[in-house]
Amino acid sequence: MQHTTRDWTTLKRLVREGLPVRDDSRRVQPGDVFVAVSGPSADGARFIPQALEKGAAWVVAQSDADWPARTQAALVVRPDTRQALGELAESSFGTDRSGFLLAGVTGTNGKTTITYLVEHILARAGLPVGVIGTVEYRWRGQTRPAVNTTPGCLTLHALLADMAGDGCAGAVMEVSSHALDQDRVAGLAFDAAALTNVTQDHLDYHRDMESYFQAKRRLFTTFLRDPAKAVLNFDDACGRRLLQEFPQAVGYGLTPYEGPGRKLTATVRSSTGRGLSMEMTFAGETWRMASPLVGAFNASNLLAAQGLALALGLPTSALGSLADCAGAPGRLERVDNTQGLNVFVDYAHTPDALDNVLRVLRGLDFERVIAVFGCGGDRDRTKRPLMARAVAQWADVAVLTSDNPRHEDPQAIIDDALPGLAGARRTLTLVDRREAIAQALEMATPRDAVLIAGKGHEDYQDICGVKHPFHDASIVREILGCA
Repeated sequence: MQHTTRDWTTLKRLVREGLPVRDDSRRVQPGDVFVAVSGPSADGARFIPQALEKGAAWVVAQSDADWPARTQAALVVRPDTRQALGELAESSFGTDRSGFLLAGVTGTNGKTTITYLVEHILARAGLPVGVIGTVEYRWRGQTRPAVNTTPGCLTLHALLADMAGDGCAGAVMEVSSHALDQDRVAGLAFDAAALTNVTQDHLDYHRDMESYFQAKRRLFTTFLRDPAKAVLNFDDACGRRLLQEFPQAVGYGLTPYEGPGRKLTATVRSSTGRGLSMEMTFAGETWRMASPLVGAFNASNLLAAQGLALALGLPTSALGSLADCAGAPGRLERVDNTQGLNVFVDYAHTPDALDNVLRVLRGLDFERVIAVFGCGGDRDRTKRPLMARAVAQWADVAVLTSDNPRHEDPQAIIDDALPGLAGARRTLTLVDRREAIAQALEMATPRDAVLIAGKGHEDYQDICGVKHPFHDASIVREILGCA
């Protein structure tokens, strides 16, 4: 039974008029549309019988093979069901006609901080926006827990519709490589998009670095309205690759660069434990700004945020509002305490992120750097010794502990990481994360910096699939008696 384009057009009209769309056969109600989307490990067509049993009136699938002859449901064949889901989602939630701005940030590191910085700039300019990302989904007094950095397609469109309905001028969102590979952003068109960097992460999913890069590249080749609104880091090799492909884009960075792109550059005038002072140049304009954020990687994040704001049409005069933006929770977040200790919590959970944050602390005027870190279970094992090597290079004391072991043995994860600590000045291994934090704080003085890395804003520890309450900053305050 083959259906025509007219059937697809009819279905989209019905969905626009209120016909519900599902991509989970368990949630189908009589009369609904079921889109048989294949996931990373399951063929969506397997769930068509369940959707029909529950009363689906329409089914969208990749083929009509094995379609029941006597069913009353209508079948619409679409070669790409993920794209079809996106088109139905935009029809259902009106995201194709909401008229608000949409900015995306992809890359291994920096996404969360940049979204918070862009939100701050836009809000100060009178454009309240929502934020979708790793920490939470948040807008105008509404907060929802973030299950994924980038939610599923239907959830994402529903969130954007809620934001538009509550008076947001737009949204700033983290766009993960998983989401791009799985077309979770199908049906959306971004007004501006930034790439921070591409360093080793998620190879348990993408298998190799080239596949990882190609997933991120899709934000610019498939989902960005105008390549001139791309904001690409020319300090990163993958950013330079994309600038060769999109020479009309904005290229940003802190180092000399002679390649293509409209250049947004910065000179760091001062970098201390109190923050950054920077001077920017773009399109013949020069301006200065100060920020409470510390370190070269935050200078890069500040540049990316300014590049996105400029791509969205804001003037350089709006960028000075970053002077009072503290960034995102769990991103080199200082934990104030009554002991006078310099304690920082950071989400760094990749070799590159650990290298960056520890290099920053090492460059400030601390006597010692004490680093508490672990490696996540059920994730890329090859990065574990690399993470440890970064800690060994920059920290005076390496405290190796458990992160989110998930379904792995925490001691086995530690054993995987230990070879990377071969050159460490001093090493301590403790499986219990709370005990590890306590030991690090006990040995610290007000002249030291203590970094607790890996979990950042997270308020749980995943052990054998159970999320136990655990928030690094709160644990620090409890131990130091200032909770």
